[in-house]
Amino acid sequence: MRSENRAPLGLKVAAAAGLLFMLAPLALIFLYAFSTEDRTYAWPPPGLTLDWFAVTWNRRDVWEALTLSVQVAAVSTVIALIFGTLIAAAVSGTKFFGRETISLLVILPIALPGIITGISLRSAFNLMDIPFSFWTIVLGHATFCIVVVYNNAVARFRRLHGSLVEAAMDLGADGFQTFRYVILPNLGTALLAGGMLAFALSFDEVIVTTFTAGQQQTLPIWMLEELIRPRQRPVTNVVAMVVVLVTFLPILAAFYLTRGGEQSTAGMGK
Repeated sequence: MRSENRAPLGLKVAAAAGLLFMLAPLALIFLYAFSTEDRTYAWPPPGLTLDWFAVTWNRRDVWEALTLSVQVAAVSTVIALIFGTLIAAAVSGTKFFGRETISLLVILPIALPGIITGISLRSAFNLMDIPFSFWTIVLGHATFCIVVVYNNAVARFRRLHGSLVEAAMDLGADGFQTFRYVILPNLGTALLAGGMLAFALSFDEVIVTTFTAGQQQTLPIWMLEELIRPRQRPVTNVVAMVVVLVTFLPILAAFYLTRGGEQSTAGMGK
């Protein structure tokens, strides 16, 4: 008996074609990371080798750029978790004039083109005579990382039944205890997922970083500059593999955490 939920053949072919279109360039990056040719992207690669992984491992500039990217992403994520959660709590937990306007303004940085955000931040830093440094990159990344955390937190706040908070208060819990034992367990997976997505976005951000970094190089900026140099191009592809993995794993974990968190929260509200 044919299942009613089985997708038509045409839909399967279209889905496979879409996945191939998106993933084929990534497969090429992985392949050229093993290429013996160090100056061109000849097809097919003349040979395969593991030597470039050792070369990449010993490149000091790679480690400096990687360290800076991880540090920026980590600090930006912490800032986003704090402010994104607080804004989400205020918007979803209370009613006041201009609430929807504030919500729109919070999500605006991720809706605008990155170059607009970058130019505005650079102009603001110049007006305030703030020298470009690690912290200007962090502030630039935090503008869109807050949006990711806010979206996850506000969605979970809206599914959190007020009766749970009221019951905790009736049982004698103070504000901190209510937050720790009632609100935080319900928000935990949403915040973790939002933090992972924020880290991934910050780690591979290019446009805003270009306007706020000054002379410093995060890993994506380093990769962009290395592409114009016709030497050791497989090193760039090896680093690209690392960026793909570092970005993919948090997003995959965030997907599963958000899906599971929605089911558990819905169950608690019954």
